[in-house]
Amino acid sequence: MKKEEKTNVMRVLDGKKISYVSHSYEPDATLTGEEIAGILGEDSGKVFKTLVTQGKSGAYYVFVIPVTEELDLKKAAKASGEKAVSMIKQKELLPLTGYVHGGCSPIGMKKQFPTFIHETASDLDKIYVSAGKVGFQIELSPQDLITVSRITTADLIMNI
Repeated sequence: MKKEEKTNVMRVLDGKKISYVSHSYEPDATLTGEEIAGILGEDSGKVFKTLVTQGKSGAYYVFVIPVTEELDLKKAAKASGEKAVSMIKQKELLPLTGYVHGGCSPIGMKKQFPTFIHETASDLDKIYVSAGKVGFQIELSPQDLITVSRITTADLIMNI
């Protein structure tokens, strides 16, 4: 029997005795969040992506929002207490967080940055976030995610 591959995220959760279910699929960085939700057989509103930004002050902030939504940078700035925030360049992601694009997780980054999750997460029984590697997702309770990564809930998405 093949031993299940453990990602850093899974090791962090195991160390904190937080229950989760890991899901893996063929790693493909071109998959959209919606396609990943389909692979998981889940509503895309339960699958969240992790975005890393930098504020005017130079500080970094992490935002976790549903995969089908767009981060509202004005709301993100307000939540983080910054005048403005902008997305970091893709090449900065790995050195800063230890994660690659498509595999960035709010759990187990090299450094703990102030992290915010869209307020709808609190209404869900379970959510999915990247397990820290392309092709891996973890399913856990939003409350556990909020606790383990010291996350603040806020309104973060664009209203169309």
